[in-house]
Amino acid sequence: MVKKAIGTKDHPRITVSQTGIDLLHNPALNKGTAFSEEERDALGLRGLLPPHVHTQEEQVLRVMENFHRKPNDLEKYIHMIALQDRNETLFYRVVLDHLEEMMPIIYTPTVGQACLEYGHILRRPRGLFISAADRGRVVELLHNWPYRQVRIIVITDGERILGLGDLGAFGMGIPVGKLSLYTACAGVHPSLCLPVMLDVGTDNERLLNDPLYIGIRQRRLRGEKYDRLVDEFMTAVQETFPHTLVQFEDFANVNAFRLLNRYRDRLCVFNDDIQGTGAVALAGLYSALHITGRGLTEQKVLFLGAGEAAIGIADLIVAAMMGEGLSEEEARGRCWLFDSGGLVVKGRAGLAGHKLPYAHDHPPLTDLLAAVEALRPTALIGVSGQAGGFSQPVLAAMARLNERPILFALSNPTSRAECTAEQAYTWTEGRAIFASGSPFAPVTWSGKTYVPGQGNNAYIFPGVGLGVIACGARLVTDEMFFAAAQALARQVSEADLEQGLIYPPLTQIRAVSAAIAVAVAEVAYRRGLATLPRPDDLAAHIRAQMYEPRYQSYV
Repeated sequence: MVKKAIGTKDHPRITVSQTGIDLLHNPALNKGTAFSEEERDALGLRGLLPPHVHTQEEQVLRVMENFHRKPNDLEKYIHMIALQDRNETLFYRVVLDHLEEMMPIIYTPTVGQACLEYGHILRRPRGLFISAADRGRVVELLHNWPYRQVRIIVITDGERILGLGDLGAFGMGIPVGKLSLYTACAGVHPSLCLPVMLDVGTDNERLLNDPLYIGIRQRRLRGEKYDRLVDEFMTAVQETFPHTLVQFEDFANVNAFRLLNRYRDRLCVFNDDIQGTGAVALAGLYSALHITGRGLTEQKVLFLGAGEAAIGIADLIVAAMMGEGLSEEEARGRCWLFDSGGLVVKGRAGLAGHKLPYAHDHPPLTDLLAAVEALRPTALIGVSGQAGGFSQPVLAAMARLNERPILFALSNPTSRAECTAEQAYTWTEGRAIFASGSPFAPVTWSGKTYVPGQGNNAYIFPGVGLGVIACGARLVTDEMFFAAAQALARQVSEADLEQGLIYPPLTQIRAVSAAIAVAVAEVAYRRGLATLPRPDDLAAHIRAQMYEPRYQSYV
């Protein structure tokens, strides 16, 4: 009989007791052909497996051989999710051993295509689906989850999936993918992670008419009924999984800012699209300034896009500038927004509340090139979801105005990026300091090879979550994200900067996440937000908690 607590020392997994075929069907415990001779005899597995015992390394070879046979990225995604469904440990071993190859498959950009087709490629449901029809019994649904030590929940209502819009319940691919990165990038044990789809309907006609749509078939719940359902969920989480971090993901602007402001000062929550994006962009800006040799307070930043990501980045830049001596008014005056209606300026009718702090005195402009010429920004940040938003004339103007123009095309997936890496380097004659949200291949221009940075939130949120767990933080604050951005920027080497790379290589992501976790926990201890005693060696304590996907012996 298997009767073993699987997990980290501080956060053990539930005790399990399984043998035979049940054990092989449990992805958290299954080792497949790697079960030893002794385990096969003791656990009733003899005859249920081929006779040869394989090492985990040999199993990885098999997985990768089949992975490379798949004809396209979506089939590779399906292949990896199927592996996760049958052998969780092997899945994370493969991801860690081949991180640069796997990240674009299990997350952006491929996860975007997977979400578009989620109901059509569904094999085995993952996570919890809580629908508008479940009002009044959400706590019962949470009790259906088999693991009692959940510490991180990623929840979405599917209304703004990446740059793809309202995908309803098909958006479950995002919480599943985000939590996979918590484990792969920061070593958060998979049993501590719970993906949740808050299914309140969809306004996407294509999905409502799709016979394979997996969600409730109704228009989106709005107003008081929506808020009551979210409140019920948050209350149920506190009752069922106390001390759990809740990450809001891919909510539309109409709800994202409201929900964050509603809960942030009393519960352990954050919004990755706002705060995580802000931190990764600020870290990239810090790195870029090492290349330009100019100070943060000298920068003027123009955003294409004025939603959650733009406000999150702008707010964190403002906080950083204030930390360097500018007043709030001066710092906000160095951040400008350009949305679908043009430059965000005072006096423009119908401005959403979150845009008002960045509505400055200026004549209205409806052309991005005209805004660049008038404002003369040092950095142009794209968070619009509009492919091609950075045209050749716009980038040429940035290069004329700046010796080293800072260009971040952060929209995901790749098909929605404001420009490609090749366009950024070519249209600025190789002088751009470039980063994108999804990966681009290196670009050779005029005999020099440039390595594009990837400003992916995976550099930030896994480490933040790890730090919150390690110290038992009661709240997640903007100061923690500011500390995370600084910690990330410190991980960029001079060799990286010489290539134009403003983020560390993904192969270093676990070390990066550990450093961020330490920075986050330090803020929590300093501000009295930690509920766990401070260890003598915080860094060592955090590293000791990180899950390593290696098989354990059951006999």
